[in-house]
Amino acid sequence: MILRIEHLGIAVKDCEQANKLFSLLLGKDAYKSESVESEKVKTSFFKVGESKVELLESTDPSGPIGKFIEKRGEGIHHVAFEVDNIHEMMIQLKVDGFQLLSDEPKKGADNKLVCFLHPKSTNGVLVELCQEIR
Repeated sequence: MILRIEHLGIAVKDCEQANKLFSLLLGKDAYKSESVESEKVKTSFFKVGESKVELLESTDPSGPIGKFIEKRGEGIHHVAFEVDNIHEMMIQLKVDGFQLLSDEPKKGADNKLVCFLHPKSTNGVLVELCQEIR
């Protein structure tokens, strides 16, 4: 079951510069920054109420964020939904006809297991499912 919007992912060219901008906009600093080597990305997280904003800077132009920025420029990259059981949700969504980008969840940023749904099956929106690693 989907529990809530967990975060909005925003692709940026420069995390340091974007952190300054979002700190001014949101009136607070990022609470966490980390790199996810498997996705070739550096991230920063801001809490906004019960949800978050994740800034994503590519560490390699051939990575997913590098390709996204090259093609579309900076901006909203994905919407992430927190789920109570990512494995069950992946099975159900596949049965319902959604196209998953992986057969198994991967370790993502912010201590999460993640799986993405192809935008072709979600009206052009890249959707991330995420579950806290317990």
